Amino acid sequence: MNVGIIGSGSVGQALTAGFVRHGHAVMVASRDTAKLEQWRESIGSGYRTGDIAETAAFGELLVLAVKGSAAEEALDLATPGSLAGKTILDATNPIADSPPTNGVLHFFTSLEESLMERLQRRFSDANFVKAFSCVGAHLMVNPALESMPSMFICGNDDAAKAEAREILAQFGWDVEDMGAAEAARAIEPLCILWCIPGFLGQRWVHAFKLLKA
Repeated sequence: MNVGIIGSGSVGQALTAGFVRHGHAVMVASRDTAKLEQWRESIGSGYRTGDIAETAAFGELLVLAVKGSAAEEALDLATPGSLAGKTILDATNPIADSPPTNGVLHFFTSLEESLMERLQRRFSDANFVKAFSCVGAHLMVNPALESMPSMFICGNDDAAKAEAREILAQFGWDVEDMGAAEAARAIEPLCILWCIPGFLGQRWVHAFKLLKA
């Protein structure tokens, strides 16, 4: 599959390496071309680089891996029509710029509206699926944990969620579908919970697991 990854931070780097490792053709978009050149020293070649418009057009599947506050602006740079009908795996979280309070991150959204809902309304021709948002970048691809962790997803399009499920299974996750886009109001704050042990105790190697009878 042709995968377009929008974002060149730690999440973009981890997912680029993961998609390449699993045999996908990848193009990565960044405004910082120097940063992309530095990547090649750590994850090698096997992927292309381009601007956001080129990457959005290239990808049959897109991954949004930018800072939450930059998500709308980044997608605005896509060529008109290049997002239509495509699955966008939304790895963003609405983290505010202010520092954590006692290990608790601040969000610029409320519990009545998630960032993904904003994006889905703004770019209504695309099919957003919340994924990869409840764990750190270093654990997003085939995490070496004592049991298979749960990845919580949501979105309005069943076919897009099926596509996300297939990718997540490749990446070593047990997928838990939480329903429509409104469920992102519950999924995005899992980032806050995931980060607390790290901020308070420098414990960053963990993930969530949904236990069922």
